[in-house]
Parts: sequence; structure tokens; C-alpha cells
Amino acid sequence: MLNYLWFFLAAIFEIAGCYAFYMWLRLGKTAWWLAPALLSLTCFALLLTRVEAAYAGRAYAAYGGIYIVTSLAWLALVERARPLGSDWLGALLCVLGATVILLGPRFQNA
Repeated sequence: MLNYLWFFLAAIFEIAGCYAFYMWLRLGKTAWWLAPALLSLTCFALLLTRVEAAYAGRAYAAYGGIYIVTSLAWLALVERARPLGSDWLGALLCVLGATVILLGPRFQNA
């Protein structure tokens, strides 16, 4: 379960960092937005290394599912746009896939 917390926190920092770049490049905000963007993306990278997985690629693949759910929450809470039911259904499928990826090695070795 702790892996999911690391994934969620990493996703928050990744989305925030990328959003800060988006604000600078697409919304015409000042270049000062790059400072928190870089700090946030650094935190993202550090948090993702906390995930317990034998291989980085497997951790990153599983992270993708949690990232999608967090992105939809960001869409709703920060950008104030309502995700569609199909968005949530797709996110559920992604989380299920992330769980299979994370837990798969345990079943292979059993």
C-alpha cells in the first residue's frame, strides 16, 4: 500500500511541475514559474525512487495508472473541469493494470 502513496505524491509533484511549465509557455505567465516547476519535478523524481520494485521500468509502468487518476483529480480540483464517466472508467482500468503490474512478480514467484 505504501507504493500507492509514493505514486500519488509523485504524481502530484509531476503534474504541478508540468502545469507550471504549461502556465509559462501556454498561458503567458512569467518565467518565474520555472523555479517552482523545476523544484516540483525534482521532488517527483525523488519520490518515485521510494517505490519498492525490483526494476525501475516496472515501477514506472505501474505509476502510469496512478498518474492518470491523479491527473483527473487535478482536472477537477485545479482546472475546475468535470471529468467524464468514461474518464473514470478508463482510470479504473489503469489502476487495475497498475495493480497487476505491481503484484505480478509476487504471484510468479509463488
